[in-house]
Amino acid sequence: MNQIKWPLLFLAIAAAVCMMGIGVSIGESSVLGAIFSIVALVFIMGFGFKIKKKLRENGEL
Repeated sequence: MNQIKWPLLFLAIAAAVCMMGIGVSIGESSVLGAIFSIVALVFIMGFGFKIKKKLRENGEL
């Protein structure tokens, strides 16, 4: 039975929000906002991959 991995779902939603933030920042001509969104996206995705690797090593994924 498949169970939802809530931390991974939360991180995926947060990454999608960061991607939308990049688009909104570009639309608003906000370089600072775009840079912040890109940095946040890289951090969130890296953290998500780290958690996923740990879950896979523990056989929980």
